[in-house]
Amino acid sequence: MARLGGRQPSGSGTLRRMLALRGRAKCHLQRMAARNLAPVLARACGVRLTRVWLSRVLAVAATAIVSGCAVGPDFLVPPAPDVNSYTPKPLPPQTVAAGDAAGGPQRFVVGRDLPGDWWRLFGSPELKSLVERAVRNNPDVAAAQAALRVAQANMAAGAGAFFPSIDGNFGASRQKTGIASTSALNQDTPTYNLFTSQLQVSYTPDVFGGTRRSVESLQAQRDNQRFQFEATYLTLTSNVVVAAVQEASLRGQIDATHKLIKIETDLLHVLRAQLSAGVISEAEISTQEATLAQTEQALPPLEQQLAQQRHLLSALTGGLPNQEPPEIFELSRLHLPRELPVSLPSKLVEQRPDVRAAEENMHSASALIGVAVANRLPNISLTAAYGVNSLSIDQLVAPGSNIWSLGGTALMPIFHGGTLLEKERAARETFDQAASQYRSAVITAFRNVADSLTALQNDAAALQKSVRFEKAAGKTLSITRRRLQIGEINYLELLNAQQTYQRALITSVIAQSNRLADTAALFQALGGGWWNRDDVDHKKPTPYFALFNGPIY
Repeated sequence: MARLGGRQPSGSGTLRRMLALRGRAKCHLQRMAARNLAPVLARACGVRLTRVWLSRVLAVAATAIVSGCAVGPDFLVPPAPDVNSYTPKPLPPQTVAAGDAAGGPQRFVVGRDLPGDWWRLFGSPELKSLVERAVRNNPDVAAAQAALRVAQANMAAGAGAFFPSIDGNFGASRQKTGIASTSALNQDTPTYNLFTSQLQVSYTPDVFGGTRRSVESLQAQRDNQRFQFEATYLTLTSNVVVAAVQEASLRGQIDATHKLIKIETDLLHVLRAQLSAGVISEAEISTQEATLAQTEQALPPLEQQLAQQRHLLSALTGGLPNQEPPEIFELSRLHLPRELPVSLPSKLVEQRPDVRAAEENMHSASALIGVAVANRLPNISLTAAYGVNSLSIDQLVAPGSNIWSLGGTALMPIFHGGTLLEKERAARETFDQAASQYRSAVITAFRNVADSLTALQNDAAALQKSVRFEKAAGKTLSITRRRLQIGEINYLELLNAQQTYQRALITSVIAQSNRLADTAALFQALGGGWWNRDDVDHKKPTPYFALFNGPIY
């Protein structure tokens, strides 16, 4: 059989033990078939068959059923991309420093594992509380958990096909037959009551592995939902952190705007005093009033964005807009992590839940190829029934009322108008589609990490320059105000210094928030450390039908 993918699943020791056990079971069944079933089947068929010939036939049949051979390709996980870095240029040991408390350097620690609660690295108790409440109350997380439970139930339901179906029935009827067709059952009268109680057993041996492939597909769909849940969890926690940072940024911009309003108001008072002294004209006063009004006009949009951000945080924590979270976020209370773990490129495909979900989607498509192939092969069904049949209900347990039947059918598809063949082709094309989607997810994952690492380096450089810009602009504004008071310069120079300081102040706030937000984006791009959370069972559950399902997934 063909194999799709690259590396073998883990658990090879367990696999060897299971295969050895399966081999012993196969040999035992062969011996049992040769020793016990051959004479019985020969007498039942009324044919004189040699013991050796029939034993060989049954041994071959038993081997086909028990050996676990399944048609279709065996899925193997694709290998990780053979690269040593995320970006074309080597990653520097750390970012540049801005020279103040908010602009310290961040050191890249290559190969360090990510913590499961990475948001705690921002050193904010309010952020920790908000994230934990969002995880508990967000409906998207609850929906993802329900979808995972559905997939688990579907997988368990599909595994029931490995076992016989047993049903009981009881029927009562009143019948009339023609005089000419009266049988021994109703020889006294053509009208009679008939009571029947039966126990029926049916079983479809999985000779070609169609059932095994079907359950393998369901198992992969279960794991796909598991990683979809992890992706939802990671998206939620990242969105909460970024929303908190954005709130802090807006509050910083609002505070900076209030600071500018105070500066411009103070300047307006100075200019009015100079107007009273006859130093300047009314035109300078009007210009300063317009500048002050323009700065005040920037407040309502910022306050609107802040209100929307608060509504977003309410929604992320599972509340309505009027249920604002009690936490308030400011840039001064969010601490930039100084050490950033950077996973090895070879580990990224194992850590990203969206990549793992795409992998399991490809696994499911691979298994469905085997299902399509098995549907084109013979299907064997075995049935047995035992019960009682009587004209009177009180005679159901009487001697001679028992009935029984044994049967078997073999169904071989001969002509279906090309339907089964085209379904197999469609299954193979579906696998090719899933494989392409997997490659796309891998490329996106590496691009996300490269973007985040580049952004962090550029953010640090931008903050370094914005801090210098703010200090220089503030110093220039202070000097310009003093020179204006003593009449050395005109008002236009002061107006230019005000506008420059305003841009520098807002730019510095945005640069700080960008650095915090891109740090959160790096943790998200690297997978968020979901494998290190305390509430996660890191081992894939081994299904109870693994003895009949080949490799232990």
